[in-house]
Amino acid sequence: MSVHSYSRCWLHLVWGTLNREKLLSEASAARVSRYLAKYAKSKDIYMKISYVNADHVHVLVDLSTRLSIEELVQCLKGSSSHWINANNLISGKFAWGRGYGAFSVSESNLEQVATYIAGQKAHHRTRTFTEELKEFLKRHQLDWKGEGSR
Repeated sequence: MSVHSYSRCWLHLVWGTLNREKLLSEASAARVSRYLAKYAKSKDIYMKISYVNADHVHVLVDLSTRLSIEELVQCLKGSSSHWINANNLISGKFAWGRGYGAFSVSESNLEQVATYIAGQKAHHRTRTFTEELKEFLKRHQLDWKGEGSR
């Protein structure tokens, strides 16, 4: 009997900047995306793809057996906000907003989700982050609890 634990649990994670402000330039966002990939690799977290927008992030990761979703998100958000501030990517103090979205992805939809994440630049020419998030929540039968709702 093996003493190892195995899993394949793909997650599409989404989180935004504090107050959903567009704080990151395209060049800074690309640097954050590269940082997230390097950080994940250093922590033995398999990240298939990430895309950082001016006001939010998408990542596709395989959840490790040693981390909860909450711990994984804390690691990614905490380390990246620290890195953004340490590298002065914006004027003033940078912070991610509270909360996140975590959506399961089946193996059969993995490439479709990766393609969706890779196409963020074009996608957000016509849709805001808030509109996108509302669509995700509706698709996953979750209630919107954004601005003005209880």
